[in-house]
Order: sequence, then C-alpha cells, then structure tokens
Amino acid sequence: MTNTIDIETIEVHAAGEAGRVITNLAHLIKGDTMEERFEYCRNELDGLRRLVLREPRGYPGLCAVFIVPAVNADSDFGIIVLEQGGFTPMSGSNTICSVTAMLETGRVTMHEPTTTVKIDTAVGTITTTAHCSNGKVTGVTIQNVPAFVVHKDYPLDVPEYGIIPTDIIFGGQFFAQTNVANFGLEIDPNKGRELTRAGALLKIACNEQIQVQHPLNPNIKNVNLIVLHTGDPTPGKASRNTMVMTQGPVSRDDPSTWSGVLDRSPCGTGTCARLAGLHARGLLEIGQEFIHESIIGSQFIGRVLGETTIGEYQAILPEITGQGWVTGVATWKLDSTDPFPQGYTLTDIWAPQ
Repeated sequence: MTNTIDIETIEVHAAGEAGRVITNLAHLIKGDTMEERFEYCRNELDGLRRLVLREPRGYPGLCAVFIVPAVNADSDFGIIVLEQGGFTPMSGSNTICSVTAMLETGRVTMHEPTTTVKIDTAVGTITTTAHCSNGKVTGVTIQNVPAFVVHKDYPLDVPEYGIIPTDIIFGGQFFAQTNVANFGLEIDPNKGRELTRAGALLKIACNEQIQVQHPLNPNIKNVNLIVLHTGDPTPGKASRNTMVMTQGPVSRDDPSTWSGVLDRSPCGTGTCARLAGLHARGLLEIGQEFIHESIIGSQFIGRVLGETTIGEYQAILPEITGQGWVTGVATWKLDSTDPFPQGYTLTDIWAPQ
C-alpha cells in the first residue's frame, strides 16, 4: 500500500479571486513568530506551495492560505499566503477567503450580525469584522496594517516603453502602481495578454531600478506586484484596476517571461496601496469611500481610517470591505508514487519557469 499526504481545504472566492484555505498542515510550519514561520515557508516549503497551486491540482489564477495557530493571545488564527510567485506576507482577498471559510465551517464561532476576527500575519496582527446573517458571511471588513508611499511618480525606464511614472507603495506587500494609459491600454478583459505583458515589463524595471525594504520588517523587500489603474478617481464612481502577478523570474533578455496572471478581484492589499497613494496626493480624504473595481467588474470598498508613521514614512490606516463565497470543500492527495510531487506547468497557459 502506498503512502499519501492529505491536504484538507475549503475552496472560496473573494470577488472572483479563488483562494484555497488549507486547514490541516500547520504542523509542518516551524517558528514561534509569524515572521519566523513566513521565512520557514519560503525556505523549506516552496515545493508544497507548488504542489498546491500548480497542475494537476491548481491553475494559474489560484492562490492559497495556510491556517496556523495564533501567536498573540487575543488573535483567532494566523495566515501565510501562497501565490504563484512565492509566499507573500499579506493578502486582502485571501484574508476575506480565510475569514469566510473559518466562520462558515464553524472553526471560529460566528456571532450575528457581526463577528470580530483577529488574524496574525507576517506584517502584524489585523482586525477584521465579518458581517453575518443566517449562518453566512455577507461581507468582511479588514483593518489592514499601515500603508505608505515610498516613491511617487518614480521615473522607471521600462523596456520598450521608456519612462513610466510609477508609485512604489506598501499596502501589505510592495506594489508598483501606474495609470494603464501610460502603456496605451485600458482595463479590458479582452486585453489580458497585453496587460500582463505590460505588468511584467514594469516588474523588470522595478527589479533593476528600485530597492525597497519595510522599516519594521527587513525580510519584506522588493516590489512584488504591479497594479495598473485608470488614474485619478471620480468621487462616487468606481475606479478600475487590474493587478499583474508574474509567475516566475522575469528577464529583459527573455521575452517569453513577459507574462503573468491578472487578479480576478480588485486586489485587497493593492487597494490599500491605492488608498495610500491617493491620500498622499490629496485626492482621498479620511473617511471618504473609494470604490475599487476589478477587471471582471467585482468591487472592494476602501477607506482611509487615519494617519500614522512607519519608520521614516507617513502612512495611513487602510480599511477595505469585500465578500467571499465558499465554493467547495476538498481533500487533495499526494500519493508517494505520483511522478509530479511539486506539480508541473506547461507554457500553453503558464509562463516559462
């Protein structure tokens, strides 16, 4: 009889972005703090990340979350986020997926009409409020970690495009954000390849020309994600965006790497970064509602709750609200005779690895 590894998951999507909430593998993750656990995952469990997210169990648009025990006495649990490009310290859509999954399956006790859920992450503890009715989570409001602008209109020299003014902002991870019109494009679901190509080229420029590091957590560094948006918002109307996540290393000399995956949601941490950028420009007041719309038309609502400082940076206290839906419960298996213990990719739909 062969040996198997079972991976128990709750399948959820947040505003269209699929999240696989993994509930039974915390025992594999070592470390007393969330920062130590995050580094352990990056150094020791990347093969498991590939297994979960790649074929034949995953697909390019899938993210996942490890649920781990809380490190703080008043927190409910911790999360470590798995994305196609690696482990990431925080994700808004995956937080919504996690809260929805843990409450609707009874792993955290639900109270109606609202349940406060505190979550430990590699960038700090976040507080969420789940709006609940008849045993269902109808919305999750996240008070995220402080967001701050590192560079405003930084003149990145992007391959094939030249100088693109770009904001470098921390919203839970580091983002490069710019107006999609700078690439001569629109946020159009029929232009996915063009948008991912532009995002990958901007990522290349970031890798070559930008160095960033979180002042309180030096292990969080480098620009990870790209947000292409529609420019200055109109109050009361949705501002569209798409987030580009590259699937592997990108190279100026290898055009086959100029690709990625578009976030199906408005991107939670990207929304927080957008709030910080707009507030720094005087375009978004404290308490003012910001409607952020994804490439498929789903929405998160963002607000700036207040101001603070993080190291040398002026920062904001961001809040976002969105909804998640449970789509299934699964037990994924890895048989010891499986020839693909870390999954696989194929360049018909995946970027070259």
